[in-house]
Amino acid sequence: MNNQISLKLFFIQASKLWFLMLTIILFFSGCTKNHEEKKFTIGFSQCVGSDLWRKTMLEEMKMELSLRSGTNFIYRDANNSSKKQIEQVKELIDNHVDILIISPNEASPLTDVVEKVYNMGIPVIVLDRKTSSSQYTAYVGAENFQVGRMAGQYISKLLKGNGKVVEILGLPGSSPAMERDKGFAAELRKSPGIKLVSQVYGNWIANSTFHELEKNKDAILRADAIFAHNDVMAASAEDFLRHHKDSKDIKVIGVDALPGSGGGLQLISDGKIAASVLYPTGGKEAIGIAFKILNKETFSKENILQSLVIDSSLVQLMKLQWAKVSSQQRDIERQQTILADQLRIYDNQKLVLNVIVITLVLAVIFGGLAFFSLVENRKINKSLEQKNTQILDQRNKLIDASAKIEAATEAKLNFFTNISHEFRTPLTLILSPLEDLLKSEKIHSEQKRELNRIQKNAYRLLKLINELIDYRKLEHQKFHVHPTSNNVQSFLNEIVESFRYGAQKKDIALKFSAPKADVIANFDLNIFDKIILNLLSNALKFTPAHGRISVKLITDDDHFIISVADNGTGMTQEELLQVWDQFYQSNTSESRGSGLGLSLTRELVHLHGGIIDVQSSKWQGSTFTITMPYGNQVPSEVSVLKEADRMTSLTEQVKVFVTEDLVVEERVVDPIAEYIREYSILIIEDNSDLLKYLVDKFSNHYEVYTATTGNQGLHEAFEKIPDIIISDVIIPGMSGKEIAKKVKTDLRTSHIPLILLTAQGSPEQQIDGINSMADLYMTKPFHFDYLLANVKNLLSNRMLLKEHYVSDISSDTERKSILSHLDKKFLNDFAGFVEHHLGDETLNVEKLAAMIGISRIQLYRKVKALLDCSITDYILNRRLKKASYMLANDDFSISEIAFKIGISSPTYFSTLFKSKYGMSPSDFKKKQNN
Repeated sequence: MNNQISLKLFFIQASKLWFLMLTIILFFSGCTKNHEEKKFTIGFSQCVGSDLWRKTMLEEMKMELSLRSGTNFIYRDANNSSKKQIEQVKELIDNHVDILIISPNEASPLTDVVEKVYNMGIPVIVLDRKTSSSQYTAYVGAENFQVGRMAGQYISKLLKGNGKVVEILGLPGSSPAMERDKGFAAELRKSPGIKLVSQVYGNWIANSTFHELEKNKDAILRADAIFAHNDVMAASAEDFLRHHKDSKDIKVIGVDALPGSGGGLQLISDGKIAASVLYPTGGKEAIGIAFKILNKETFSKENILQSLVIDSSLVQLMKLQWAKVSSQQRDIERQQTILADQLRIYDNQKLVLNVIVITLVLAVIFGGLAFFSLVENRKINKSLEQKNTQILDQRNKLIDASAKIEAATEAKLNFFTNISHEFRTPLTLILSPLEDLLKSEKIHSEQKRELNRIQKNAYRLLKLINELIDYRKLEHQKFHVHPTSNNVQSFLNEIVESFRYGAQKKDIALKFSAPKADVIANFDLNIFDKIILNLLSNALKFTPAHGRISVKLITDDDHFIISVADNGTGMTQEELLQVWDQFYQSNTSESRGSGLGLSLTRELVHLHGGIIDVQSSKWQGSTFTITMPYGNQVPSEVSVLKEADRMTSLTEQVKVFVTEDLVVEERVVDPIAEYIREYSILIIEDNSDLLKYLVDKFSNHYEVYTATTGNQGLHEAFEKIPDIIISDVIIPGMSGKEIAKKVKTDLRTSHIPLILLTAQGSPEQQIDGINSMADLYMTKPFHFDYLLANVKNLLSNRMLLKEHYVSDISSDTERKSILSHLDKKFLNDFAGFVEHHLGDETLNVEKLAAMIGISRIQLYRKVKALLDCSITDYILNRRLKKASYMLANDDFSISEIAFKIGISSPTYFSTLFKSKYGMSPSDFKKKQNN
C-alpha cells in the first residue's frame, strides 16, 4: 500500500515538473520577444495645412517609424480647429503618451495646453509652427522668413526688376503667414521697380482664396505675378485666372512643392503654376528627434529645415526622387511583413522543439516509471488477493454474528412479550381486590386516596402492556382483521359516551356529531375500538380543564371520515414530523408513555385499508382525521358480538384508557393544623403522581416547594433558597444533572444539599450523577423511609457545620473542609467584611448585601442556612468577642473599646457585654489582669 502511494506521489511530482518546465520556456520566450526593443508611445496632433500636406507629413512619419519596430503611434487630426486640437492633446495625455508631437493650428490658443504638457514632464516637439512660448522640448520646421525671401528673389528675377505683384497670405495671426510676409516684403524692397499692388487672406484653403480674389478682381488682373503662401491657394489663383480668360499671362508662385496628385510638383509639371518654394513637412525629422529624446541622446532644440525654389527645370528630378523613395518604402514594409512572419514561425518552431525535447525526456522517465509500476502492481495485486480473502472471511463471520445477534434480539423480544403476557395475571389480582376495597365504606378518605393512586398506575401499566403486545402482533403479522357490518354512528356514540365521565371530571366539553342517515360499514370492532379509544384518550390527556373535544362523522361516495379535534397543547412542526414514529415521546410531562400509541393506531388503520392524518399548531390544539372505505360486504356466517358483551368489553377498555388520566383526589389540608416548618424542601418532578406522593409524605415534616420543569426548578431554588433539593434526572427543559451543576456553582445556592432520583441505575450512570456535584444519587423504585432518612442525615450534617461556624468562623480547618469551595469562600468573605467594618455603627444587612453583591433576602437565607443565626446576631457576637480580646490585651478605656467595635453608648455596651459574659467589662478586665 505504501509503495502504491509513493508511486502516485512520484507521478504527481513528475507531472508538476513537466508543467513547470513548459511554463518557464513559454515565459522566457515571451520575455525575449517582448524585450527585443523597448516600446514607446508617441502621440501626434496635426491641424494645419491641406489634406495633401497632412497626408504627406503622416507618410513621412510612418516611413521613419517603419524602421523602428515596436513603437505605439497615436495619430489625431484636428482638421484646422484649435478647440478640437486642445481636446485631442488632453486625450493623448490620458493615453499616457511618452512624447507629444504637435503641429499647432494657431500660436496663441495652443500655447497654454503645450505649456501644461511640458510642465507635466512629457517631452513636446513643436512641428512646422511655433507657439507663443518657448516652453517646449524641440522645434522642427523650415524658416518661414527665408521661404518668403526666396519667393521674392525668384519673382524679382522672373519680372527682371519691374512689375506688379499680388500676395495671397494664409490665416491671419498664424506665425508662417506673418514670417513669410516679412521675408517677401524685405526682398521686394531691394527691387524698387516691383510694386505690391494687393494683399488678400486665403486662410490656407482654396474656396476662401477664390472668394477673396473675386472681391479684388481688378487689382489681381492688372498684376504680373502672384505669390501664394501655399500651393493650395496657388492652385485656386490659377483657377481664378483661367476663369477670366481675357487676363494676361500672370505668373503664379506657391509654397510647399508637395509630391503626389494635386501637389505642387504636379502643378508645376502641368504648367499651372510657374514655381513653388519647397517647404519640408518635417515628419521624418520629428520622429528622428523624438527617438533621440526618448533614448536620452543629444539633440538640438531648434531644428531648421532647408528649402529651395522648384520650377519646371527641377520638377521632373524631384518627382523621380519621390517615386523612388515611395517604392523603397513599399519594399521596406513588405520585407518587414515577411520578417515578422518568419519570426513568428521561428518562435513557434522553437517552442515546439522545446516541448518535443521535454516530452522525450519525460517519456523516458515515465517509461521507467511504468516498468517500475508494473513490477510494484504485481506485488500489490498479490497483497490485495490475500487481503480480499481475509475480508471475505471477516464478512462471513460478521454475517454469522449478525444472524446470531438478530436471533438473540428476537429471543429477548419474545421473552419480553411473554413476560408482558404473564403480567396480566398479577395485574388482574391487583385490580380486582382494589375494586372491592374502593367500594367498601369502612376505609377512610386518606386510605381511599392512596388506593385510587394504586389503581390509576395499575391501569397505566396494563395499558402499556396491551400496547406492547399489540405492537408485537403487528410486527409478526398476527393481527388478523375480522370485519363485521356495523352502524358507525352507534359505534362512535358508545365510545364517546364511555369517555363522558372522564371529560366531566376535568370539566371538558365532549361533543359528537354525525349525519342523520345511518352509515353502515364493514370493519373489525375490536381493532377499531383500539383506534378510537387511543385518539380520544390522547385528546383527553392533552386538553386542559375547561377545554373542548369534538368527534365528527362525515361521508362521501366511497369513504366515511372520522375526525377527533381538541383545543389542547398542540404540537410544533418538529413534533408533527415524528408523531408516527415508534417509541417517540414529545418533551412534555403529560406525554409520558410507551411511545407506541399513535404508531400502533396508524398501523391498525392501514390494516383496514384506511389512512390517518393530523393537523396541529402549538397551543391551538390538534385534529386527527381517519378516512376509511366502507369495506366489502360481510358473509352472513360471520358472527357479531352480542350487545351486552360488547358494552362490557368496551367499559373495561375505557377503564384502561381513562383511569390513567383521572386526577387523584388531593389531600385535604387543615389550615389550623398547618404551621411553619423548620426546614424547607424543593421537589422537582415532572410525573404528577410521584410529585403528589412525595409532597404528601414530606408535608408532615417540612415546608415543601414544587416544580415540574428544570427551568422552573432552578428559578424556585434561587428564589426560595430551600434547605434541601430533590430532583428527577430526566425532566423537561433542563436535566437534573444540569440543575445540580448550576445550583452548586452559584454563590446563592452552593450550600444546599441535592438528591437526584432516577431510573438510570447502571454504575456508570450513578458515577456520572455524583460527578455532577449531587450529594446523593438514588435509583427508582426507592423506599420512602430510605429517602427520608437520607434527607434527615444531610440536614443533620448541615446543622453541625452551622454550630461550628456560629462558634468561630475562622478556626477548625478539618470541619471547614466539609464545605464546598464556594461556601468556604462566601463565609470567609462574609467574616472579612464584618471584621473590617466592626467599627462602623451603621453596619447592617443592607450594607453587607451591597458589599457581597447579592440581594438582602438571599444573604439572609444564605447566612441562616450556613450559620443558623441572623446577620444581626452574628455581627453583635463578633463585636463582643473583639471587645473581650481588647479588654484582655489592649490598654483602652471602656468608652474607647465601645467606639472601636461600633457601639456609640458605653452603657449599652456594658449591658450587652454583661448579658453574654455574666460580668461587666470592668470586672472582666480586672479578672484578666489578675
